[in-house]
Amino acid sequence: MAGVVASRRRKTVPQPMELLGARDRLLRAGRELFGAYGYAHTGVEELCVRAKVPGHVFQQEFLSREVLLMALYDEVATHGLRAAENALMAEGMEDCPTAERVRLLFAAYVKAVTEDPCAARVAFVEVLGVSREVDNHLATWRAMWIEFLTSEAERAVRRGEAEPSDHKVTVTVLNHAVDELMAHHGRRPRQVDAEWLTDELTRLSLAMILPS
Repeated sequence: MAGVVASRRRKTVPQPMELLGARDRLLRAGRELFGAYGYAHTGVEELCVRAKVPGHVFQQEFLSREVLLMALYDEVATHGLRAAENALMAEGMEDCPTAERVRLLFAAYVKAVTEDPCAARVAFVEVLGVSREVDNHLATWRAMWIEFLTSEAERAVRRGEAEPSDHKVTVTVLNHAVDELMAHHGRRPRQVDAEWLTDELTRLSLAMILPS
């Protein structure tokens, strides 16, 4: 046992990037380079150099920069959705008034998607206007969020806290506002912090869903 320990001590401890598989290294490289220099100014060769993988491995894992970009978006979006779902499943949330429930939902979402500034910039800024394929990918996620938030609005109606209405239309407008605010944060993370985002998203949501 002592010999094994001594042998391990003689070995060079690998850097964190070297501990990751090729796909994870490329994801990290995309997060760092797209977040720092922009998607449009980062090529496949630069990604491969940062990730320490040959070009053919990039092609095997992602086929194109767009596919890598969408994978990075999915990481952030999934993290945010799961955080919001977990918040709504917490103890006491079933009987929580809508105003507090919405605040807790957005607090969890904002905390999850803004914890890595580079990832947030990639997901909310660098994905914009890239291509029709990327736009369609984002639209799929928006549809999921619209369904999720519409169910919350309908819950408020059942509780007598909101007026019956076509809340899907209202939530669609709200969803665009969320996208704009998150992009605003992605461009200026120091000026637009998580607490401000939570307050603003909560205010907009309640103004649209609950009667004045």
